[in-house]
Amino acid sequence: MRPKIGLALSGGGARGLAHIGVLKVLEEHQFPIDFIAGTSMGAVIAGTYASGMELSQIEEVARSVRWRDVTRMVFSRLGLMSSEPLEQMLRRLMPVTDFAKMRIKLAVVAADIQTGLPVMLTEGDAAHAIRVSCTIPGIFTPVLDSKGRMLVDGGLAQNLPVTAVKQLGAERVIAVDVNSSVAMDEPPKDIFQIILQSLMIIGRTSSQYQAMRADLLLQPIAGRVRVDELERAPELIAAGERVMRQAMPAAMQLLDNRRVSLWERVRGKLLNLSKG
Repeated sequence: MRPKIGLALSGGGARGLAHIGVLKVLEEHQFPIDFIAGTSMGAVIAGTYASGMELSQIEEVARSVRWRDVTRMVFSRLGLMSSEPLEQMLRRLMPVTDFAKMRIKLAVVAADIQTGLPVMLTEGDAAHAIRVSCTIPGIFTPVLDSKGRMLVDGGLAQNLPVTAVKQLGAERVIAVDVNSSVAMDEPPKDIFQIILQSLMIIGRTSSQYQAMRADLLLQPIAGRVRVDELERAPELIAAGERVMRQAMPAAMQLLDNRRVSLWERVRGKLLNLSKG
């Protein structure tokens, strides 16, 4: 019997659209995915895919959606906007929203703003969980869960959710990190870009530890892409396709049930897959 395969999709705003390209190539090769975990934009892609949405539909939405479609202004001491429109859009699009009914077992990662700890969401309403995972602090108002925890974007605590997908039961993990480079072409122009860039810097640091726990690490974004540039969806999706095509031989080796040597694991981590 082959090892159980998990896919960990990082946060990264618009950069996370590269995850769609990765999934397209995995589907072309009929590569099995037993578990999937996502943080922030990674949660959006992981959740919609796990719910049974066709990749063609996910890609169509990704090419047309803009921030104004998934946010609205609010008057609150805790944030400037609400991410509730994102949740409503997910409810319209996802075939199922109950974690228990997902075709692939799913975990969504958020962060407890009070304790700083990651919160792994695997039960109940997935559309709401995904919204929570995308709730950028300082921009979006935090969301209180049933336990009274104030939850925000999971990128603060576990931007690359390798630990989460392992906790689901994955024996081998492919991790997709879209934040290997966080450099901007020019300084931020407003408070929104400052907050987003700050979150990416924090996420990069936390991802470095998580990446060490993956069996195969993909880093599809080599250029300087701002996290708010949703209009660059076509090139971001293409970047994900390129890096996954390069990595398919290494990915296929993960299906081998024999014990993987330390050298093979290190070699998989050192593969330079970011230059397509």
